[in-house]
Amino acid sequence: MVGFAGTTVPESLKVDLGTRGLGGVILYGANITGPLQVQTLNAQLKSLSQGMLLIAVDQEGGKVARLSASNGFTATPTAYRLGTILNREDSTRAWAAIMAGWLQQSGFTIDFAPDADVNVNPRSPAIGYYERSYSKDPDTVSRHTSWFIDEFHKKKIITTLKHFPGHGSAATDSHLGFTDITLTWSAMELIPFRSAIDRGIADLIMVGHLYNAVIDSVYPASLSYKTVTTLLRDSLHYNGVVVSDELFMNAISANYSFDDAIELCVRSGTDILLFAKNIYNDGSLTAYVVNSISQKVKSGTIAEKMIDSAYQRIQRLKMRILTNAAFASLDIPRESILLANYPNPFNGATIIRYQLCAPEFVSLKIFDILGREVSTLVHEQQSAGTYSMPFRFGTGTIPSLASGVYFYRLQTGAYAETKRMLYIK
Repeated sequence: MVGFAGTTVPESLKVDLGTRGLGGVILYGANITGPLQVQTLNAQLKSLSQGMLLIAVDQEGGKVARLSASNGFTATPTAYRLGTILNREDSTRAWAAIMAGWLQQSGFTIDFAPDADVNVNPRSPAIGYYERSYSKDPDTVSRHTSWFIDEFHKKKIITTLKHFPGHGSAATDSHLGFTDITLTWSAMELIPFRSAIDRGIADLIMVGHLYNAVIDSVYPASLSYKTVTTLLRDSLHYNGVVVSDELFMNAISANYSFDDAIELCVRSGTDILLFAKNIYNDGSLTAYVVNSISQKVKSGTIAEKMIDSAYQRIQRLKMRILTNAAFASLDIPRESILLANYPNPFNGATIIRYQLCAPEFVSLKIFDILGREVSTLVHEQQSAGTYSMPFRFGTGTIPSLASGVYFYRLQTGAYAETKRMLYIK
């Protein structure tokens, strides 16, 4: 997926679309001058493509909005205003519906939003500073992202959760350089991603250029097999499309050669490689990337099955778009509530309480700080009522683990909520 300069389709991009099999295009603010112009531009892009073309845009709202008052649309509130200051379902849904309508009328296929980052560091230069996160509470982020996604699905627009595994605690900006979240990140930042995956509403997930030695001591997330395949796909059971963050950001380009970044990104298990431009070394970037990957497949550096798997995931996504199968309305029931655990902190044992106002199939699980499942306490159909579930380390099938922060997660149908507890030996 590439970007390009100007407000009309350049000749080089026409060739990429018509003969080189380019699968996607991203538009930035500089490509857009008004509603009619962008609608015409997107229609032309689609007409030039060999197959179904994915056309994406960053439309989070607020300070990250390519469709805005400056190019004929309307100013929109930030995620922080919607999730923290207002924190109302009707407000978030209303603004999401407005933006989704713009994308639908303009001919976009994908929105690179909502932002699922947790506002751990309000001064984080790429997230908190621009008010891109809904809240410091991961469950609040989960709720607002689900409302956002639902309104976009109603308008037949695919959405993208970003920036996995969580950018909200970062003290630096990956646009500008190496971004290390090892000491600031925690597994609670996975909660909004896990929630959307468990509910089946995660269309795409964008992986950030975020180095976290807890997950991978060698590579940043966007180039990391341990992050994309081991954590996101194997541990969180996500089987959808993964898109990289923009690969010319300085976090990558200042630390890796272009060819190495391409190779590592593909080998990580990422499906769509995102670039802000379509020209590289005075020639077609698409042609260069296709040739680079082809040579690495022929040499055995990249396994051919990884290309096949990525292709199949992208084709399934396109089929969902074509058949409207991706856009079932999201109905979040209000029958369940996770109350609390007591005592917290605890030594030895604690009681987790929850309430069901209707019969539900209930899952109650414990996770460690890395997001690994420790125990399943409940996995069964239960009647309406209030339940108190004892939890103790070192008994039965529950291992004796180290002191520290753990998370307990209740899921009933489409409802899910996660809270934290502190175990002290």
